[in-house]
Amino acid sequence: MTAQEKERFLCTRCILPSTFPGISFDRDGVCNFCLQYKGNDVTAALRKKYEEKFLGLLEKHERKGGYDVILAYSGGKDSTYTLDQFVNRYGLNVLALTFDNTFVSPRAFENINNVCAALGVDSLLVRPSRKMLRSIFRTASSQELYSAKTLERASTICTSCIGMVKGIVLRTAVEKRIPFVGFGWSPGQAPVQSSVMLTNPALMKTTQQAIIKPLHAIAGDKILPYFLNEDHFRQKDAFPWNIHPLAFLEYNEEKILARITELGWERPDDTDPNSSNCTLNAYANYIHRKRYDFHPYVWEIANMVRTGVLTREEGIEKIEPKENPVMVDFARKELGP
Repeated sequence: MTAQEKERFLCTRCILPSTFPGISFDRDGVCNFCLQYKGNDVTAALRKKYEEKFLGLLEKHERKGGYDVILAYSGGKDSTYTLDQFVNRYGLNVLALTFDNTFVSPRAFENINNVCAALGVDSLLVRPSRKMLRSIFRTASSQELYSAKTLERASTICTSCIGMVKGIVLRTAVEKRIPFVGFGWSPGQAPVQSSVMLTNPALMKTTQQAIIKPLHAIAGDKILPYFLNEDHFRQKDAFPWNIHPLAFLEYNEEKILARITELGWERPDDTDPNSSNCTLNAYANYIHRKRYDFHPYVWEIANMVRTGVLTREEGIEKIEPKENPVMVDFARKELGP
C-alpha cells in the first residue's frame, strides 16, 4: 500500500474521500460539504417548492397538439422512471430522444422499446457516426478536455457524451418548439434549485462553446449538427424550461425498480453498478480513478447519502469496488489504440 493510499480516507458522514478537490474535515472526520448541508427539513421544503413551481408552469402551458416535453432517454433506470412520471403523474405528451453513443447495452435498447410501447410514447433515436464517437472517446480516455471543475462531477468520457446529448436535445426542443426539456438526473447529480429552470440563451451559448471547442478539435464540423447554431440562438422565445423531476420527487430505488419492471424494464448484465445502460461507463470510471484517485460518481452518491436517499453503506458499495476488468477490457478493445 502506498503512502497516498494510507492517507486516503472517507468522510465519516457521507462518502467523499480525502482526495476530492476542495475537501476538508473537522476533528470528527466530517467533511466541509456535510457541515454546509442545511438538513433534510430544508431539502424537503425545497422539493415541495419546486414541484409546485413545475405544476404552476403546467397550468399556464397551452397544449397545442404538439409535444409537451422532450426527454433525454438513455433507457437507464432513472430516465425510465422519469419518463413514467412525465406520462402518468403529470399527463404529458413526451418525445423520448435516445442518443446512441455506440456503447448502449442491447438490453437497454430492449428496455427503450418495451417502455415506450407500454407508455404510448414516441421514440426518436439519434445515431451519430461510430467513427466520430470512437475518436472522441479514445481521445477523452488519454487527454483532459475540459475544466478542472467538470472533473468533480463526471469523467472526461462522460462529459463528452452528455455534452452532445444535452446539445441535440436542446436543439430539437428549439426546432420543434417543445416547451420543456426533461432529464433523468438522480437527486445527487444536480441540486433541487436547478430542477425547474428556464434555459438562458446567452448562458447556453457560452456553456456550449466549452464543449464544442475540444470536440471540434477532434472531429471537426461533424459535431456541429449536435449543437445549436446562431439561427437557434436568435429564437429566444423558443428556449425551453429544463426539468429534472427526480430532484423534487420521492426517490426510492426499490420502488423505482418495482415500477419500471411493470413496464418491461430489466437491468442489463453488461454494465457497471453506476449505469444501467452504458457499456463504456466502467472504463470511463477506471480512467478517472487512475488519473485523480476518486470515483467520478462520488459527488453524486455522497449527496444521496447526505440527504438519506442511500445509506452510507449503500453509497460505499457503489463507489469503492474496483471496476470489472472484463468490462474495462471490452471498452478498451472497442476504442482501439
